[in-house]
Amino acid sequence: MTKPGVQDRTDWLDYADFGERFVAHAVTRERIEAALGMMTGQGVSIGPFVVGPAGLVAEGKVGKPVIARSGPGVVFEVQVPLSMHLTVTLAGQEFRIEASAGVDLTLHARTAAPLLVVIDIPKVRPRNVSFTVRAQAIGAAVEVLLDPIDTLIRREVAARANAIIDDPDARRARVYDIEAIMNDVRSEHLSSTEFQWCDYEDFGRAFFPLIVTADRVREVVDGLAGREVEVGPLRTGPGDAATVQVLGTVRMPRLTRRPGDMPVSFDMVIPVVLALTVDMVKANRYRAYVEVALVLIARAADPLLIVIDVDPPGPADVTVALRSKGITARVLGSVGKIKQQIAVQVAGQIRAELADQQSRTIDVAARIDAALAG
Repeated sequence: MTKPGVQDRTDWLDYADFGERFVAHAVTRERIEAALGMMTGQGVSIGPFVVGPAGLVAEGKVGKPVIARSGPGVVFEVQVPLSMHLTVTLAGQEFRIEASAGVDLTLHARTAAPLLVVIDIPKVRPRNVSFTVRAQAIGAAVEVLLDPIDTLIRREVAARANAIIDDPDARRARVYDIEAIMNDVRSEHLSSTEFQWCDYEDFGRAFFPLIVTADRVREVVDGLAGREVEVGPLRTGPGDAATVQVLGTVRMPRLTRRPGDMPVSFDMVIPVVLALTVDMVKANRYRAYVEVALVLIARAADPLLIVIDVDPPGPADVTVALRSKGITARVLGSVGKIKQQIAVQVAGQIRAELADQQSRTIDVAARIDAALAG
């Protein structure tokens, strides 16, 4: 359970906003750099090729990708630089040429079923490759060959870039299985090459049923268990002649998922066991078994939160069953409005316990950061 900063008001999000915010938070510049980091330093060999009357061999090395964020959506424009050394053999003479190339990539953070975030890189085309010969003195015959060399280098660099991008390890580094990450289990989808794409709204809709599980909600509400409940002293009976002291403990809440996925909701029953001492002439002891029935609804909230929303309970949501010890106690149990007073008091205490929204809030951003950092 995470406690974000106190909010004066709750700004609810729809599923589309939540889905896009989640992807934008999960797919950061740093994570893109990490996903592309394995490209840096890789060698690229081209040739030998025949270009007109000349032979061509090129060697290169991939530099660190340069990333610039763009939009709309979670999109990154990336340029991958290459330093290149060309050797052109013409009429038995070698000419060494220093050059540079750049591969322009557009990375889309896309969402896919069941709950995947995939850094999708379209196939690199020769037109996505730039090629520049550094200023140097070269023979006129070689200069004539620069246009066909340019075309060949662009084509071959595009092919090498696609091979690097399609490497199985590189592909795995670009797939985030959110359900597996949050549950700390091994994903079955990291080696996938085909995806069932969905939009951010569908991703947001899928997120809640898969991630907001009964176990996670229980993490939020189980803090109620063990809380002491103290009621009274109450006055009841004819002429308020009886004094009632009530002391008990909240037991572990029972949680049941409600049918349907939208919205994700749960029935929760909070059991409370109370010991009652009713003093009228002499002390009589009761045991009260109380149940508070609530409905919990998981909602998306700004900036990237899940709030377990709940309507405050009233006396009508509280059932009270009295058990007595001894005949005198049973007779006394019918006197006054003990059950009603207990229901009012217990509803008030549970309302107070649930009043702090922070205690019912899951900070999704913090959880995904911690999971990815691990």
